[in-house]
Amino acid sequence: QVELEESGGGLVQAGGSLRLSCGASGRLFTIVVMGWHRQAPGKERELVARIRNSGEIEYADSVKGRFIISKDNAKNMMYLQMNSLKPDDTAVYYCHAYALGDHWGQGTQVTVSP
Repeated sequence: QVELEESGGGLVQAGGSLRLSCGASGRLFTIVVMGWHRQAPGKERELVARIRNSGEIEYADSVKGRFIISKDNAKNMMYLQMNSLKPDDTAVYYCHAYALGDHWGQGTQVTVSP
């Protein structure tokens, strides 16, 4: 079993920055890929960014050049640095891991004001 917990969400003005953190615990050796997803009211949950064990990274087109995903294996942590935030980035952000199945954190709210 893998347990995930996000933190770092909050309220920021457009153009500002936030850093989200995700702590992982449990059977970490089973994790193949980790990433961040988000879901805004009335919209489908979408992939924001993910990072594989190999270090390969992919981003949604909407966040390329603005968001940076990283992880620190020694600390069992994954991060999402979000820069140049826009109101359209407002959503609940979820930490995700694929490890013998899909595992999700509880989500953290990010609100970007105009």
